[in-house]
Amino acid sequence: MALLFVLGCVFFPVFFAVLRWGLQNYTKLQMEAREAVLVASKLVSSVQAIMASTAGYIVSTSCKHIIDDQHWLSSAYTQFAVPYFIYDIYAMFLCHWHKHQVKGHGGDDDGRRRAQGSTWAVVRGYLHKEFLMVLHHAVMVLVCFPVSVVWRQGKGDFFLGCMLMAEVSTPFVCLGKILIQYKQQHTLLHKVNGALMLLSFLCCRVLLFPYLYWAYGRHAGLPLLAVPLAIPAHVNLGAALLLAPQLYWFFLICRGACRLFRPRGSPPPSPCQTQD
Repeated sequence: MALLFVLGCVFFPVFFAVLRWGLQNYTKLQMEAREAVLVASKLVSSVQAIMASTAGYIVSTSCKHIIDDQHWLSSAYTQFAVPYFIYDIYAMFLCHWHKHQVKGHGGDDDGRRRAQGSTWAVVRGYLHKEFLMVLHHAVMVLVCFPVSVVWRQGKGDFFLGCMLMAEVSTPFVCLGKILIQYKQQHTLLHKVNGALMLLSFLCCRVLLFPYLYWAYGRHAGLPLLAVPLAIPAHVNLGAALLLAPQLYWFFLICRGACRLFRPRGSPPPSPCQTQD
C-alpha cells in the first residue's frame, strides 16, 4: 500500500513538471507559462482519467458477484491515484495564480500593483472560485479513500469499479477548457467535444447512481424503488452527497451547451440566460 501511494505522489507532480517544461521549451510550441500550466494540468488529468476508467472497467466487468468478488486493481489503483487529488488542488491553484497575474497586468502603476497582490488574496480568490472542486478533492482523500481501502473490507469491488468509470467524462472536460483557452469555442471540434462531454457526464456521473441502485436491486431481488429502504441510511447519505455536486456540474454543462448550440444572434431562452 505504501509503495503505491508513494509512487502516485511522485508520478503525478513529475509528469506535470515534465509536460510543463516540454510545452514551454519545445521549439515548435514554446508556450507562455500560463498556457503551459493549463495544458499540462489538463493532460495529466486526462491521463489519470483514462487510467481510472480503464481500471474501473476491468474491475467492474471481472466481478460477477457484485458484493463478494474481488479484483486486485480496485485497491491498487485507489492507493496509487489518491495523491492525484492532492496534486490537482495545487495544479488548479497554479492555473488560477497565472490567470490572476495576467489579469492584474495593466499599463499603469495601479495595474502593476494589482498584479502583485498578496499571495493570501490570490488563495482566497482561488478557494472562492474553486471551493466545490477543492471540497470534492478533499473528500476524496479524507473520506472516500479510507472508506474504499479500510471500511469496505474487500467487499463491493464491482461498485468501486463503476465509480472509477465516472472519470470517462474528464478528458472531454479538459479538452473543452483547452479549446476555450485558445478561443476555439465556435469550431466544430469544440461542439462535438461539448456534445460528448454532456453525454458522458450524464451517463457516467449522473445516471451512475441510479444504475448502482438498480444493480444492487437485481442482485438482492428488489425493485429499484425499494433499494433505498433496504440498505443502511449512511449508504444513502453518502450516495446523495456524492451525487449532489455532479448534478450541479451537470447543470453548468447544460447551461454551457445552451450557449454553445444556440444560433448566433438569437436571443437566449430564459432557462439558459446567465449573468456574466
